[in-house]
Amino acid sequence: QVQLVESGGRLVQAGASLRLSCAASGGTFIRTAMAWFSQAPGKEREFVAGIAWGEDTTYYDDSVKGRFTISRDNTKKTLYLETDSLKTKDTAVYYCAADPGTPEYFVIMRREQYNYWGQGTQVTVSS
Repeated sequence: QVQLVESGGRLVQAGASLRLSCAASGGTFIRTAMAWFSQAPGKEREFVAGIAWGEDTTYYDDSVKGRFTISRDNTKKTLYLETDSLKTKDTAVYYCAADPGTPEYFVIMRREQYNYWGQGTQVTVSS
């Protein structure tokens, strides 16, 4: 069983930066694929960025490429999302997700693939 707890979300102005964190416990973090999803009001939960557990292969949604960076610290069992040049359209609840069953170098974008989710952290970007 994997438990995930996100933190770092808050109200910021457009153009600002935030670092979101996701602390994991249980399971084998070092062999677990991880991802960040976002859910804006009235919309479905969408893939933002993912990281494999093999050689830190990463993948990003086009809307955040060049602005967001996903990374992981296996010794701290923590997933990060560095968000730069935030835009009002980035306003959403951000969730981290884990899938211990994903093969070593794969990043999965389908939310249905992920078995474990955190409670989310709110990011609000004002103009």
